[in-house]
Amino acid sequence: MRSITKLNLQYAHRFLGYEGEAQYLHGHTGGLTIEVEGNVNAKTGFVSPCNGIKNAAWKYLVNFDHALILQENDPLLPGVLKTYEEQGIRNGAPSNRSVGVRIDTDLAKAYPECRLVVVKKVATCENLIELFYSLLKDQFNIKKLTFTSGDNAASAEF
Repeated sequence: MRSITKLNLQYAHRFLGYEGEAQYLHGHTGGLTIEVEGNVNAKTGFVSPCNGIKNAAWKYLVNFDHALILQENDPLLPGVLKTYEEQGIRNGAPSNRSVGVRIDTDLAKAYPECRLVVVKKVATCENLIELFYSLLKDQFNIKKLTFTSGDNAASAEF
């Protein structure tokens, strides 16, 4: 049996070195579907309460919501950080109320104070699934992740 929950994200990114429209900075509505497998708890009736999955996952995923996702070698990155510094928002602003758990892994580094995530690989649906799984795998018995980005999607079973 599986408990399934979905989280929605709004983000901007671009595919560095890509030939086509995605090489330009653009935004998406993304959706992450998390499927957690296990036995139904006789007392609660759930494999895992969906709100519990959502709340635990959101602590990390909020870093990606209304955020800019850039590859670490993107030439836009230094300019974005410099502009944020000049605007006084590099270290956060009172309007930034959604600050997630700090991420610094082999796949990504999040700057929650300024809504920026720097990734090692291009931010495709497939690579974002790999990243999200690495962040959440120790918290749940994840059996499947699906990530949609606009009309595009990818999924992986674990």
